[in-house]
Amino acid sequence: MTVLMNRNEQLEQNTWDLTTIFATDDAWEAAFTKLSSYLGKEKDFQGKLGDSSETLLNALLLDSEIDELLGKIYVYAHLKHDEDTTNAKYTAFEQRAATLASQFSSAWSFMLPELMTIDETTLAQFIEENAGLTRYKFDLEKINKRRPHVLSQNEELILAEAQEALSASSNTFSMFNNADLTFPNVEDKDGVSHPLSHGNYISYLESEDRVLRENAYKAVYSEYGKFNNTLAQTLSGKVKASVFSSKVRKYDSARHQALSNNDIPESVYETLVNTINENLPLLHRYTALRKELLGLDEMYMYDMYAPLIEDVDFKVTYEEATEWMLKSLEPMGKEYTDVITEGLTNRWVDVYENKGKRSGAYSSGTFGTNPFILMNWTDNVNNTFTLTHEFGHSAHSYFSRKHQPSNMSGYSIFVAEVASTCNEALLADYMYHNLDDEKKKLYLLNYQLDGFRATVFRQTMFAEFEYKIHTIIENNEPLTAERLNSEYAALNKKYYGENVITDDYIQYEWSRIPHFYYNYYVYQYATGYSAAYALSQQILEEGQPAVERYINQFLKAGSSDYPIEVLKKAGVDMTSSAPIENACKVFEARLNEFEKLVKATK
Repeated sequence: MTVLMNRNEQLEQNTWDLTTIFATDDAWEAAFTKLSSYLGKEKDFQGKLGDSSETLLNALLLDSEIDELLGKIYVYAHLKHDEDTTNAKYTAFEQRAATLASQFSSAWSFMLPELMTIDETTLAQFIEENAGLTRYKFDLEKINKRRPHVLSQNEELILAEAQEALSASSNTFSMFNNADLTFPNVEDKDGVSHPLSHGNYISYLESEDRVLRENAYKAVYSEYGKFNNTLAQTLSGKVKASVFSSKVRKYDSARHQALSNNDIPESVYETLVNTINENLPLLHRYTALRKELLGLDEMYMYDMYAPLIEDVDFKVTYEEATEWMLKSLEPMGKEYTDVITEGLTNRWVDVYENKGKRSGAYSSGTFGTNPFILMNWTDNVNNTFTLTHEFGHSAHSYFSRKHQPSNMSGYSIFVAEVASTCNEALLADYMYHNLDDEKKKLYLLNYQLDGFRATVFRQTMFAEFEYKIHTIIENNEPLTAERLNSEYAALNKKYYGENVITDDYIQYEWSRIPHFYYNYYVYQYATGYSAAYALSQQILEEGQPAVERYINQFLKAGSSDYPIEVLKKAGVDMTSSAPIENACKVFEARLNEFEKLVKATK
């Protein structure tokens, strides 16, 4: 049994260096006190934004200054908290930072509605006469695009007051799913009982023990099925809230509103669904191969995660993983790999698990800080990909913060997974061509095939389901449990094909997907994956020209342009079907190679 070390037992070189944000906790306290004194300064500008270009600029500059300092205060607190969640001092730091952020959000809530009261001609004149406002020109342009959907001041106030009530369905599901729902223990093939939870469910589905897989699968969906009508009403309530919002704000539909908020044309959504539907035979071919390799007469959804390649010892230490990563990213050139090397040598990464450390992995930071990475390292290939993935996020953040002012240093959720997935694609290509063990190559190909299935096919199925249930409400039809079950089961059968039995349990899967409460979010996983693979292919095939486009037009762009335009400049047009078709061709090529290697090793 492995005993976890305490935080103070970690070697310094394996921990992130948060002194680059604040040298000491006292320095954090001083910054907190300083920023707290800014509360009330907003009153100098409230009701006066349209008085002059100078007044508007000073308000925007103060708002940016507050955001920059607040970002550092919050990031330091949440990283200190996550390195040991049992440390009450940093739990308090994080709570105080969150409270301060909420206070500033409330204090400056007047800004957007008041900007909307200034007519476009006046704003354009302000920008023309005051060079300082050039920095905010694109921000103001995006605000202007929202004008047709902004209501009167009193109507906006009513909607703001109603947000808590309109969020009730989402909050109810979250509480039910995370706090109230429990699962029974499940037995494996030897009759040994195992506790079942949200956290270990997928690991049971990945087990070689089919009895455990089946029992876990049936136990989870049986529990959700018991609450079928209640959960149907909960999801229906969330969909109705989204439809209500789109109607009162004069959007064509809930989807129109959700995508407009991220400046994404609806055609992108439609193209994704249509293109993936055209390529479903590839998924059917994969499920047929999976069924054959598992030696099953009948294959169920609980068999979709089972390992196809057994007895593969693919141990990768952290040191070996960093070597794989750096080698795989060499096609990106020195400017890029220097950033990765800086992150590895200047302690951006908190590598190993300790008692109380937050689980999982992420990249975090803010304008003016390093892009830190949390890991809980174990010696396997999955963690190698996770590390490379998170360094993609960190490199993206590094370049955008270095080359854009703070107000444009972030980037849209639509492109958030592109750099990370592009890194993974480059790693996969390098590892495949440099592994000398056929079983490891098969494992790697299987890892990629399952990743594509989960990220592109599955998330597109979710996107198609999400559109269906919103359309049902928009057509004034009842969204009942029976309707939700039948629509979901039909989609599952269409996507996975005749090789997978769509049983009575899988119809309840919609019940456990929290992303259906996020309002048209899931499609971005599939589009981001497709864009990333298109860009990685360009980098490997074109070399330097593609690298320069990628770094200069994408990574350094931040939010200085609309996300669709940023990707176009990098070389990928997500309004066309080409990137998605290309991603499907990559999947097909991996599938061909997998089949070839499987036959060769038999």
